[in-house]
Amino acid sequence: MDIKVGLIGAGRMGSAIVRRLLAAGCDVLVYNRTPQKASALVQSGARVASSIEAACRGRELVITMVADDAALQDVLLRSGGLRDSLPAGATHVAMGTHSVAAIGAAESAHRAARQNFAAAPVLGRPEAVDAGQAGIVVGGSAAALAACRQTLAVIGRRLFEAGDEAERAAALKLTNNFVLAGCIEVLSEAFALVRKYGVAPSVCFEMLTEGLFSAPAYRTYGRIIAEQSYDQVSFTARLGLKDLNLVLAAADAACVPLPSANVVRDRLLSAIARGDSDRDWSVIAREQARASGLD
Repeated sequence: MDIKVGLIGAGRMGSAIVRRLLAAGCDVLVYNRTPQKASALVQSGARVASSIEAACRGRELVITMVADDAALQDVLLRSGGLRDSLPAGATHVAMGTHSVAAIGAAESAHRAARQNFAAAPVLGRPEAVDAGQAGIVVGGSAAALAACRQTLAVIGRRLFEAGDEAERAAALKLTNNFVLAGCIEVLSEAFALVRKYGVAPSVCFEMLTEGLFSAPAYRTYGRIIAEQSYDQVSFTARLGLKDLNLVLAAADAACVPLPSANVVRDRLLSAIARGDSDRDWSVIAREQARASGLD
């Protein structure tokens, strides 16, 4: 696949995206603000760029996978950042989870610079990306989608097209994460209940995931909660709190009450206050267990 891609952000998810692109034969240039993370991908066939400008050089498509809105704004608007470095007509695809406002601002900045922009946040954990099983929500102008659709199809199994404005993809991804957070909260309460009655968590897990709730979210997070394996981290409690705050901000802006989102946010705050910020965000089940008088 003769596509030249620049990628900024080599964390767990960014690295998984790079591996998918390399496996498809893409020429990938990687830049990360912490150089060691990018260097780890060299053995997979990626080349490391020394700056954002270098990651954009000769690229018609540049992907960002950064942790939050502040990081996106930094790589986009800093001197020598994406807005300065992408040629007119080139495309920036933001694949991280960001606020509706941040994505709207990024789209406006690129439009003013005569560049294309699409939001394409990923649905799934890094291991799902590695396996080619992740979904991708995508939104942006017709030109932006035409420029990135083939590349995104290499990364994920299915594209969910949200519309011709990038912020619609951000809203759809936040909705997905809101529902997923609710799934984890329900599982947390369910496992606490059966444990109080002396039922083995493994039996509860099998009952739930071999029947009505056989979806990947219940299987993945049900197993983590049943085994209390919160140190097997793909998405931290700290990032979960960031996403719940983005969900609530989007809901506030649209005057949509989301009472259950506040419940999960409080669980995450409690877990972080107890020192669990870098454990998997399903560690909120430990907060439910503590509230239920369980070890």
